[in-house]
Amino acid sequence: MRTRSIAGRPPGSGLPKAAARVALGLALLAVPAAAVATTAAPAGHHAPAAAHDAPAAARAASGLDDPAKKEIAMQLVSSAENSSLDWKAQYQYIEDIGDGRGYTGGIIGFCSGTHDMLELVELYTQRKPDNVLATYLPALRKVDGSDSHEGLDPGYPKDWKKAAQDPAFQKAQNDERDRVYFNPAVKQGKADGIGVLGQFTYYDAIVMHGDGDDRTSFSSIRKRALAKAKPPAQGGDETAYLNAFLDARVWAMEQEEAHSDTSRVDTAQRVFLEKGNLDLHTPLDWKVYGESFHID
Repeated sequence: MRTRSIAGRPPGSGLPKAAARVALGLALLAVPAAAVATTAAPAGHHAPAAAHDAPAAARAASGLDDPAKKEIAMQLVSSAENSSLDWKAQYQYIEDIGDGRGYTGGIIGFCSGTHDMLELVELYTQRKPDNVLATYLPALRKVDGSDSHEGLDPGYPKDWKKAAQDPAFQKAQNDERDRVYFNPAVKQGKADGIGVLGQFTYYDAIVMHGDGDDRTSFSSIRKRALAKAKPPAQGGDETAYLNAFLDARVWAMEQEEAHSDTSRVDTAQRVFLEKGNLDLHTPLDWKVYGESFHID
């Protein structure tokens, strides 16, 4: 997995890259997210405020998998990955961003070099054998684990964009995003007793870092946080634990130059946490890479 280049981002601002793919969770069908009105607007600095009064039990019951909250999560990630809240416009996205992972494409940055793009096209082909990408499966298997385009050029990007007009391919992207990234993040977040914001911090970490045995993977970030604070499920304070997790996340990002701009934590997730917005209540204002965003 890994993130894509963003038009207009200043040179050296630090494009996030993927680590290993996530190997957690069960395959679940994507739930269409409810629309949330959005507009671009300046995001002012907010002083820390008291936490919302909803009890932790109520937050746990209303997780990031609530359709309206899930839509917010998709837009928050897209603001960092695409400089846009219109995450559905990214089904057709594909390019090689020069990060050693081959082609990066789709709503969550599936990569030809990190296995998740192969699994996506295999799922699409299982459901629709005569699709336009099916003929590229031998090449995708051959280049898996490398940055090679052998057997993919010159037609693959054009055919990917063509496939992206197919609702079946869009659904396959949704389903793989959920199976590999979203569902494992929400499941672990609920097990740790953290609410909507905490589950989102997990999801965003898996989106950027993947999960695996390396020291900057999601599991390693969580382990580093657990060494500093306990989550609510272990009797700890939710805010203290999330601060520890975000500290560990920033550390992981700083280990790779491509991740060195930590604004998706510093001026987004940390802002919500400092305001005590553990449920990601709207309206939301944040910045990523210096650009302001707003959700009503």
